[in-house]
Amino acid sequence: MLAIDSPDAGVALSEFRVAQADDLGPVGFVIERTHQRLRTLVEQLASLDATIQTIDPSVVLERIKPRTFRAPPDWAHRGEMSRIVLSILRTASEPMTTRELAVQMLVERALDRADQRLLSLMVKRVGVSLRHARDAGLTKASQGPGMFMLWEVVR
Repeated sequence: MLAIDSPDAGVALSEFRVAQADDLGPVGFVIERTHQRLRTLVEQLASLDATIQTIDPSVVLERIKPRTFRAPPDWAHRGEMSRIVLSILRTASEPMTTRELAVQMLVERALDRADQRLLSLMVKRVGVSLRHARDAGLTKASQGPGMFMLWEVVR
């Protein structure tokens, strides 16, 4: 049996992983690729640590706290707003204002149309969604009555 810290342990472990990967088929391939990616990330992190030590040897690397990733609370619903807005615009007979789209969004989601705070929030969210869609070439805006923009799907 090989000791974990022996020079041959790494070779034996990688041979074991390859044997496992072959036995598992496609899943094994994914596992092996994940291990390779992890090894690459560890090497890059070691390189970064060495660079930091070269620039400032007094830095204690263990005191550098990692940034944590926090998923937004509505992560599962990403893209839902855009899909509904584009669906409303596709079925509309004429261009619509952001406010009209927001009201229609409240109707489609069975939300309270009388709630002015909710309507205001929905107008902001629909506006952001429309601008992203415009930047992607899916919608276009034209000047409407007063300060309003009229939105339509690019056909």
